[in-house]
Amino acid sequence: MEKRLAMKEKVIDTFNQLAIVYEKSIDTEGLYNSEYERPTMLEQLPKDLLHKDVLDAGCAAGWYTHQLVNRGAKVIATDVSPEMIRTTQRRVGDKAKVICMDLEGEMAFEENSFDIIISSLTLHYVKDWEVTFNEFKRILKPNGMLLFSVHHPFTDLRLLQNASYFSTELITDVWKKDGKTYEVPFYRRPLHTILNTTLKYFSIEKVIEPQPTLNFKERAPEKYEHLLKNPQFLIIKAISK
Repeated sequence: MEKRLAMKEKVIDTFNQLAIVYEKSIDTEGLYNSEYERPTMLEQLPKDLLHKDVLDAGCAAGWYTHQLVNRGAKVIATDVSPEMIRTTQRRVGDKAKVICMDLEGEMAFEENSFDIIISSLTLHYVKDWEVTFNEFKRILKPNGMLLFSVHHPFTDLRLLQNASYFSTELITDVWKKDGKTYEVPFYRRPLHTILNTTLKYFSIEKVIEPQPTLNFKERAPEKYEHLLKNPQFLIIKAISK
């Protein structure tokens, strides 16, 4: 428990520091977001979300929140980082409800509250998916959609010297952003754990290993070629049972 709390505090502190970076540059300079993960995620969503209740679970600086609002959705955006919440509020104003919330506990929403839950590159910071997915199931409407992306479990093995693939392992990665270095902790899970935990609560409709866009190729050809051979992210589209 103490280790988990320390991990959570580290995540909150790190992303509080990164909030201004996300707000100012991640949308334009973060090709792994803008030209790799996001296009594929958006393809899975209806273009018209009018009258749909959507939870942006792990909203970061609010890019997805803004996209969802623009598609007509009624959005509640959450993040564990208070500074990320402030950046999202600056981005969307009163067009969405934005609250600071931990995904590892009971969520303050009624049953069957949402048509869609979207969680972009967030769940690998959560250790206990059982609690989170049980809550997601409770607050999703029947036949509601859960769409989430996480680090690909194969890729993250390279960050460990003595990796144990079949374990859920804590990893600390090092990010260099705007001339500063950040230590970012997260959990790597084996593929069967990702899929089976999802299947325990939902029906999986799609398992997607995204491909980078041609714009990615033009701006960073070497990284583009690397991604064609080495998946970075995994996307799951699931339906509430």
